[in-house]
Parts: sequence; structure tokens; C-alpha cells
Amino acid sequence: MTVLHGETRDRSRENTRCPQGCRGLTDSDQPRRPPTPPRGPQSMNRKFNTLSTVTALFAGLATVHGVPATAEAAPSEAAVSALDVSPEILSAMRRDLRLSEAQLSRRLAFEAKAPALEQGLRAELGASFGGAWLNEEGTQLIVGVTDEASAERVRRAGAEPRRVARSQAQLDRVMAELNANARNATPSIHYWHVDLPTNSVVVHAEDSGMSKLRNEAFVAASSGAKDGTIRMVASTEAPRLAYDVRGGDPYYFSNARCSIGFSVNGGFVTAGHCGGAGTATTGFNGVALGTIRASTFPTNDWGWVATNGSWTPQPWVYSYNNANVTVAGSQEAGVGASICRSGYTTGWRCGTLLAKNITVNYSNGPVYGMSHTNACANGGDSGGSVISGNQAQGVTSGIAGGCDSSNPQTFFQPINPILSTYGLTLRTGGGSTGGNSFVSRLNGKCIDVPNSNFSDGVQVQMWDCNGTNAQKFIFDGRKLRIADKCLDVAGASTANGTPIQIANCNTNPAQDFTLSGAGDLVSYLANKCVDIVDHNPNSGAKLIIFECRGTANQKWDYR
Repeated sequence: MTVLHGETRDRSRENTRCPQGCRGLTDSDQPRRPPTPPRGPQSMNRKFNTLSTVTALFAGLATVHGVPATAEAAPSEAAVSALDVSPEILSAMRRDLRLSEAQLSRRLAFEAKAPALEQGLRAELGASFGGAWLNEEGTQLIVGVTDEASAERVRRAGAEPRRVARSQAQLDRVMAELNANARNATPSIHYWHVDLPTNSVVVHAEDSGMSKLRNEAFVAASSGAKDGTIRMVASTEAPRLAYDVRGGDPYYFSNARCSIGFSVNGGFVTAGHCGGAGTATTGFNGVALGTIRASTFPTNDWGWVATNGSWTPQPWVYSYNNANVTVAGSQEAGVGASICRSGYTTGWRCGTLLAKNITVNYSNGPVYGMSHTNACANGGDSGGSVISGNQAQGVTSGIAGGCDSSNPQTFFQPINPILSTYGLTLRTGGGSTGGNSFVSRLNGKCIDVPNSNFSDGVQVQMWDCNGTNAQKFIFDGRKLRIADKCLDVAGASTANGTPIQIANCNTNPAQDFTLSGAGDLVSYLANKCVDIVDHNPNSGAKLIIFECRGTANQKWDYR
């Protein structure tokens, strides 16, 4: 199994241990920085596409019998409509899950209501609850029960009962026994977890020679070995760390690179193995980004970076299709639900959630409470975003078989325990389109598309802020998108007084802008500022580019 790492810049100076199977960079593998990178505070949101790798613990975490005592955080926002999902996620789900439009709609609609149904039955059934999971189509909740009376309750609730020999509480106790003995697990034992559909605890390990004998001895120490609760499954891929990371925008620390997972108020979360507490970081553009405030690995794989004033965390994950996915909350998905991940190496990949509360036995040590998906990842995806619909799920930690494997296995650190452990608040937006307004410091008015006329070549203006789509821009640190258009310098001119308009999005630098920490909205093409003509404070005032002068008619807040 492989933990996904950040890229190393100079292996001779590397001070982060790279476990067996982790490859160093060749000259041709050096971090690829985007041309003329943006300087603005939104730049961290340009590329949320990489899942990546290892686990990191958080300083001061209490443990019980070797198992971290992490509190589950409530979702940071109630789940929104399952159909309020970005086109990029829908496209990837169609491709990877091979779903028709009708199948996709049914699946997402059911996945939106399944968590509440599961929680209600868990509370009602008590000791007879044997776990819950979605069927293969994602359109029915299956609930394990230990008696017929409970089965009838499940039917009345609209779910499908499945008689099982063991309750989930019994399975969890066996899991806890294995976790308590985790330090005695040899590297040939790769990971273990409760497998609800088979009503067992599964240990994935090598199945040959002396390794097999040692693995059987580890399992025999648990009570689950005596009654058949534990199943051994042959595994050929050991989890490993990998420093080829991206999750969103890359960031740099020491001599390595990792990726942003999800924005929080004041910074972002990422994988814990991506730098220790107190480590300074820089953004993709070489600008000081912030400091790693806390980080833990192994035992957990989580950490967070407190950003400085030059950066503004946004509720976005980059789709690698020139668009952002807006994060609406962190409602935990159920086993069997669809999962997508965004990675700097492999782009958007989708699969299903195979299991939760997995213990992954990396070469650095066991990591507890992980989740498991078959949405593939490769090296270079460390710390990256894992999402279900528009709900944040976690940050990528490691793999056991990547995107070139017939049976990819990806492990990720769930996000809610990260938020609760550090007292963080996830940055969220209203839906898959999302966007914020550019508000002038001259008059408090917003950049506006006149009469919501989204035709090519319409010059933008200032207007009273009203929250309509005519004032909602998605800014990824380079392009300002509104509806299906982009903010544009007319005629690709660099002259003072050139109008600012909307136009069909393209790769012309006339559509590239950056927002500085001081509030200047600057055209890359002209190196001039977006300017309200003649300091006009009234609604209807037009926008142009002009030499940057630091005056209020050139100052903007994106909010």
C-alpha cells in the first residue's frame, strides 16, 4: 500500500522519510508550475484535482488502547439537493460508474436521503443493528438485523432488511481488538476494516510463506478469529507514501510539494504527512502562503495550514475542466455511495465508497478511522479533495493499486474528524454554480452584467448589489466566469480606457486576471487595473482598464 506524497525537489536534501515503494523525482518530474501564475488570494482554488497520500496525526490527540479518540463532527452544513451537483462530477460519474441519465438521477436522489434513513434506523434498532449500506445501484438502503422483529421495522421504514449473525457493535469490538494490537502487525498486513455486506472484519495481507504465518498469528490474538468474524483476504499491494501530490493547487514546504484538500476559514486542510507543524509554505506561484498550524501522522493523516492575508480560501474544488465545483457541506456519505476525487495527476475519477473506519497499516505505522474507495488515484494526488456530490468527504492519503490497476484501492482521511479536532469551519457555497460578487471600495456597488444580458461583447457596469446571477462570478485565480462567459479586455487591447466586457471563454490572456492582496484586480495582458470610469459612484458606471494608481475606484473585494 502506498501513501501518496508530495513531490520532492532534491532527494539529497529530503528530510521526510520516504517509505519503501515511494519514488523520487527525476529532473523531468520536477514540479510543473503554471505559466505566469496568478498572484491573487484566490489562486489556491485553481486546481483542486489530486488525491494523494499519507496520514498525519494531530499533536496532543488522546488515544485509548492505541486507537485515536477522535470525535465525529456533525456535517458543517445540511446536505443540499443531491441533484445540485456540478456538471464535472456528473460527467465523471457517468464515465466511471457507467450510468445512464436516468440511473444517475435515481442514484443521486436516493443518496441524498439515505443518511437520514440510516441514522434513524440505527437509533431505533439499537443492539440488533447490523450496519447499513447501499445496493450496487445506489437506489436502496440495505440494513443488517439480528432478529425478525427488527427486520419488520426496517421494511416499514422503506429499507431492505438483511439477516446477519453479528451486530455492528460486535463487529466494531473485534475491530477495536485488532486496533489495540496494531503495533504488532507486520508490514505484510496491509489494512483491516469492518465489511458490512459480509458481516465480517476483513484483514488484507500477504498470503505466502512466513508472512502468512505471522499474519495468522496477529489475527489469532483477537476473539474474532475464534468464531469466524475475521476473514483474511490476500493482498499484493502494500500502502505506501508518495510525494507526487496535488489535490487542488500545489503548495511547497521544505523540499517537497503537496496539495490543498478543502478550504476552511483561515486556511485549508490537507494530508498530515505533508509537513510538520510550524513549517512555512509557499503557494504554486512562489508567494508565501502560510504556516502549517498542526499536523499528525501516523495514527491519523490530517493537518491544516493557516494562510496569510494574501490568500482567500474559497469553497471550491478544481475540476480540471476549467471550472470549479462548489462545496456545499460535509454530510458523510454511506457505504456504497458514489465518490469522486480530484487529483493533480489523474484528474477527476469516480467510484463508490467501499468501507469506513478502516485501519491502514502503512510502513510508517497504522492509521485509524480511514475510508476506502475504488475511485483510483496515483502518486501526486496527496492531500487532495474527495467529494460525494457537492459534499466534502476527506483528503486522499494512500493507495493499494492505482489507476493502472484492474482493482484500484484508495484510502482517504474523513474530513469531519479533521474539522472537529482543530475546531475548523469548512468554507461552503450555495450550490454547484456558486460564485461571489466583486464589490467596489469606492461605492459598495457590484460589478454587474446589464439586464442579465449574457451576450458576447456586453460591457459590464456597476450596480447596487442584489445577489442575482448577473453579479455572481466564479474566480479561480485567473478567470472570472459568469454564466457561460468570462470577463474580457475588449479586443485584447492594452491601452488605457479599453472596455471590460464579457465574452465566450477562451485561452486568450485578455481573459486572465489576478486579485492582489491589496484589492487590485489586474489584467495579466495589460498589467493594468480594472477601473470605474471617472470615479463615477453611481449605478451604470462602466468599467475599463487603466494604469494602476491605488485609488478607491480600482479597489475590489471578492465576497
